[in-house]
Amino acid sequence: MLINCVAYQDGQKLADIPVEEISEYIEKPETFVWVALRDAQPDELAVMQQEFGLHELAVEDARRGHQRPKIEEYGDSLFVVVKTIECRDGDVVIGEVDMFVGDSYVLSSRDGHSQQGFLGVRARAEKEPHMLRLGPAFVLYALMDAVVDRYFPVLDMLETELEKIEELIFSQGKQRDNIQRLYELKRKVTIVRHVVSPLMEAVGRLHGGRVPAMCQDTQEYFRDVHDHLHRISASLDGIRDTIATAIQVNLSMVAIEESEVNKRLAAWAAIFAIVTAFAGLWGMNFKFMPELEWKYGYPMAVLVMVGVCLYLHRRFKKAGWL
Repeated sequence: MLINCVAYQDGQKLADIPVEEISEYIEKPETFVWVALRDAQPDELAVMQQEFGLHELAVEDARRGHQRPKIEEYGDSLFVVVKTIECRDGDVVIGEVDMFVGDSYVLSSRDGHSQQGFLGVRARAEKEPHMLRLGPAFVLYALMDAVVDRYFPVLDMLETELEKIEELIFSQGKQRDNIQRLYELKRKVTIVRHVVSPLMEAVGRLHGGRVPAMCQDTQEYFRDVHDHLHRISASLDGIRDTIATAIQVNLSMVAIEESEVNKRLAAWAAIFAIVTAFAGLWGMNFKFMPELEWKYGYPMAVLVMVGVCLYLHRRFKKAGWL
């Protein structure tokens, strides 16, 4: 679905133009066309391929979707794939934005999983005509910067969730739930990392060293995007390390709780073992046994057993076993 199709000249907006006139505008000097699509259909991509002269391999990747974040060069043009990340109902949802960039055009196509559009990016860019004069490379930067900036709220959500779990680690009876939540959080971190790492590697090719000709004048801007991605990657590493530590602490708490239960069971077993030993001793059917004919024998035996049990219970209580 076509969102908008706008022509720009010397950093200024010329007009919203129909798709059929794209090829005419991109031939004008100091002019480029910025087209935005959502859930692009094969026939729409075919029209754009004809108007812009897009490489067939890049169009095929965009048609298939589910691409890894990357930047590929096709002659004087670039094909860029970035992943969007959004939080919905506490879960991480991944979307995709495909961008075709040439000397006189920018074509972006986002899938339906990404609910946040780029109208704000276009409006902000139009307010900076001195930046739009840099051409499609600046538009590429603006789009990538907007996508990467939307990673930070997701990162904050992951950190907040981790803090909530950490507060419950030492709560009794919460160990199983904590482990489940930690592994679920680890899964989310892994998803985000699979988005950030390849994109950081790809953006690194747009500043320093050999960079595409169209990006020569915008290297510092792409370096800024790369720095943001590096910060996010470092934070993800920190969260992942903290999760690993939290899991170990949680498992240690489980072991400690089991040890406490075992000590209690051992203490009660020792107490009942004494009762069993005395009862077994006095229950032997020998004719000549001390106290067998004594009328106070039974109360004395019960008193001895109760006294020993109370003594053991006190000692175990004092030792922290009960």
